[in-house]
Amino acid sequence: MKLLAGCPNCGRTLHLSLSAADRRLACPACGRMFKVPNLEDLQKALSVADAAKGEIYVDENGNVYG
Repeated sequence: MKLLAGCPNCGRTLHLSLSAADRRLACPACGRMFKVPNLEDLQKALSVADAAKGEIYVDENGNVYG
């Protein structure tokens, strides 16, 4: 299984092994160091995203999102 991580500096998407989770890596495109999130944080983010699928949000001005 692969892990996708985006460099916060240049935005490049990196295809990483799961062993890269919770480590600091240098982006091969720009050379800046960044921390790859740990697997627990990634699972939490995915569950929040899955829960939000199919929901519609309306702000106070009547704008519809989702």
